[in-house]
Amino acid sequence: MTQGANVGPRCAVIVGPYLSGKTNLFEALLKAIGGGAQKGNAADGTLVGDHSSEARKRQSSTQLSVAGGTFLDQPWVFIDTPGASEFAQDARDACMIADIVIVVVEPETEKMVAVTPFLYFLDRHKIPHLILINKMDQNTTPVRDLMAALQTISSRPLVLRQVPLRDGEAITGYIDLVSERAYRYQPGAASALIEIPASAAARGADARNTLLETIADFDDVILEQLLDDQRPDNSAVYENFTATLTADALVPVLLGAGLLDHGVQRLLKMLRHDTPAADAAAQRRGIDMVDEAVVEVFKTLHVAHTGKLSLVRVWRGELRDGMQLNNQRLSGIHSMFGAKLSCCERAVAGQVVALGRLEETATGTAATASGQVLNQRLPWPATLPSMYALAIHASNRNDEVKLSGALQKLADEDRALRVEHNSELAELILHGLGDIHLAVVLERLQDRFNLAVDTGVPQVAYRETISRSASQHARHKKQSGGHGQFGDVVVTIDPQPRGAGFQFVSAITGGAVPRNYIPAVEEGVKDFLRQGPLGFPVVDLAVTLTDGSHHSVDSSEMAFRTAGRLAMSEGIAKCGAILLEPIERVEISTPNSATARMQRVIAGHRGQVLGYEMKPGWHGWDVFTAFMPAAELQQLIIEIRALSQGVGFFRAEFDHMAELQGRDRTEVVDARKAVLGL
Repeated sequence: MTQGANVGPRCAVIVGPYLSGKTNLFEALLKAIGGGAQKGNAADGTLVGDHSSEARKRQSSTQLSVAGGTFLDQPWVFIDTPGASEFAQDARDACMIADIVIVVVEPETEKMVAVTPFLYFLDRHKIPHLILINKMDQNTTPVRDLMAALQTISSRPLVLRQVPLRDGEAITGYIDLVSERAYRYQPGAASALIEIPASAAARGADARNTLLETIADFDDVILEQLLDDQRPDNSAVYENFTATLTADALVPVLLGAGLLDHGVQRLLKMLRHDTPAADAAAQRRGIDMVDEAVVEVFKTLHVAHTGKLSLVRVWRGELRDGMQLNNQRLSGIHSMFGAKLSCCERAVAGQVVALGRLEETATGTAATASGQVLNQRLPWPATLPSMYALAIHASNRNDEVKLSGALQKLADEDRALRVEHNSELAELILHGLGDIHLAVVLERLQDRFNLAVDTGVPQVAYRETISRSASQHARHKKQSGGHGQFGDVVVTIDPQPRGAGFQFVSAITGGAVPRNYIPAVEEGVKDFLRQGPLGFPVVDLAVTLTDGSHHSVDSSEMAFRTAGRLAMSEGIAKCGAILLEPIERVEISTPNSATARMQRVIAGHRGQVLGYEMKPGWHGWDVFTAFMPAAELQQLIIEIRALSQGVGFFRAEFDHMAELQGRDRTEVVDARKAVLGL
């Protein structure tokens, strides 16, 4: 059924690879729905999207933008998302609250593989979506070839809604295959209705038959009509599109050129006809049976002079300023138009608004009027894995507390940003999706919080162990008047298998070392193990206390603790120090056009390929499994993206420790001793 003008606000999210033209399309849509008298552009800084200082500096999206308007008396909200893989978390989170997602692609077959992560995500979560082949004014590839390339990476059947009209090489308009009408593009205006050119009539008829045959797989009535050589009614075709879109069973494909406003009106009309209403998305999210005000947070912002803002989709009920959500009092309801916020008295189901002061409600969680917990029913996408890291500290040491608070706010805004306080290495580490991602974080620290920081490569958690056994006698004796200090021990130090850790055993008999002092000996041993002769913690060894002696007056826990530490310090030198480095199990996912080069990348990072195979559910992609030293991961994602159209990625987790030898060992040990002043 065609969606009527009285349907509540609907939300369309725009996604696509970097440089596909999403923001130009976003601006064109806003112009068409009355969002502005003139379309913004990057050159003069008038874009509604890309309004942050970081985005304007790069002339590329670094976070999502929200704006809306009205088309044919129907309210719409459009959300523009970053295309770069470094900011994919925002795009994924926004898609979860969409009624429909517009996937923007360039008209080049070799670039279609870059769309795979978007289509896989949308299909996995059953989110209705369409594909817009953008920049058709620059296209030289037959549309049938573009469709074939797209179909290989989509698990859903694609159906072309338009065929282009050409004047020589230039595309001048299109035929809409459902309405069977032709349109000619007009600069700065809506396309003009024209007669279907005779030269294109046969091509249009063939494409329409293909469309009907595709949708007939989902509609028995249309199938029977086709078998009987009957012409399906257009209203039935529209109903089919709405039903199959709602179920994420079929993907329409449209043509356009956002920069020139070509195809924008047709896109809007298709959205109006076929996009499911907001209650369908609420049902998909599992909120259809809830009978109270419900919102879901898809983005968190911290705004100067306003405080915390939660960007939400209103799924149920009506919001009014001052009401309770999750037992928190609302302090402001705001509509959004890019960087502009406007206060609202209320918000209704379907709207996307910013709510003030939901301090305890994070991105990916729902809030209800009653405080009822819904999150177990509303699964949210997992955070994307970290692939790049920087050690960071305030340039001015007096700003360390301020830095901690600022990073907490930025991590609250950006789910892909993880802040780690590594106590062992005494480092504050930022984890993110790439070097550009963390560069933007650093810019926000400077621009928003006036914080200058210094950065470096995070330290690697090396360990050392021993290669052979040794026995050591150690005595701590000190006399300084009054009670002295006396502790005497004999220990045996033995290597253990990798990963066994540390083991302490007492083999004392006859009370040579009193039982109450034995734990002190163990503590002394542990004291030494915190920093071995190479400068790193010592692991994978067993220490056995075999003998010793004590003094009835001068012995104490402290004396035996000191003796235990002394025994290790003297004995470990006999045991043959081995340097261990952490080895990560890495899974690298990449388009198979980069497969051969990826093997060389792994080898160049001292990696060991364990195998590779086709990535399940990802046509044209391979996944490598390899062992790779943690020290080699810092630049890995940069190289992967350089070889994979910017879309390759990896996951890594610690697997085991392995011996490090040769020049690499020497460099690590020398650097460590320099840091420690040894």
